[in-house]
Amino acid sequence: MTRPTIYHIPVCPFSQRVEILLALKGLRDAVDFHVIDITEPRPDWLLEKTGGTTALPVLETEDGGILKESLVILRYVEERWAEPRIARADPFERGIERLFITREGPFGMSGYLYVMNTDPAKRDDKRAALLGHYRWLGEMLERHNPDGTWLFDRYGLAEIVYTPLMMRFWFLEHYEGFDLPETPEFERVRRWRDACLGFEAAQQVRYDQIVKLYYDYAVGSGNGALPEGRRRSSFVFEPDWRDRPMPPRDKYDRVASDTELGLLSA
Repeated sequence: MTRPTIYHIPVCPFSQRVEILLALKGLRDAVDFHVIDITEPRPDWLLEKTGGTTALPVLETEDGGILKESLVILRYVEERWAEPRIARADPFERGIERLFITREGPFGMSGYLYVMNTDPAKRDDKRAALLGHYRWLGEMLERHNPDGTWLFDRYGLAEIVYTPLMMRFWFLEHYEGFDLPETPEFERVRRWRDACLGFEAAQQVRYDQIVKLYYDYAVGSGNGALPEGRRRSSFVFEPDWRDRPMPPRDKYDRVASDTELGLLSA
């Protein structure tokens, strides 16, 4: 290989982090992205590279070195192509940035557990759990940059980490009617979220793309698993997501058919 390769699943939020970082550095073509079909078992050649693990993304360097976990890959990119620097240079600010990022795992998990919930009685609890994470983020933003937009003075590493997750939470807007409350408590984090979603270097995915591809998550079937009664995953490459209709919102009442989701080729 002449440059590093990232193996990832379609619309992977964790590989999108790397795409955003490369865009900010003006290095969109410094890394190749190789899409893995989530609806099929991991190919043997990939399992050989990863030592048998299936989690993605994975970065392979030009000489065959393997790195896993998106935050590790982000650090590799930031250090290999050091200029322009995206992570904070000041040691204290870097510490705050790292602290802010420590909540990305539970934050993302709460959103995915919310969309995958199939019990209407648990909707309020799932919503409250996600709002709790947004509340913490808002308190951090208020403490370190109360009158600004970003965590500090510009879109940085913290925003790169969270933006793809908040974009995936478009599926919550569609399937759960979720939005941040329009109250003073959430005003600061709403300003930050909206700016992240609209940031120019982070437009690798679209609202309707997320909603269509993640339909199976909305009825409780993640990672390419097939919902009961269905023959094709909402993550299939064909038909292209652009040619499919928007999925129905009534996730608690039924599972939409392959035909209704536009998953059968003409």
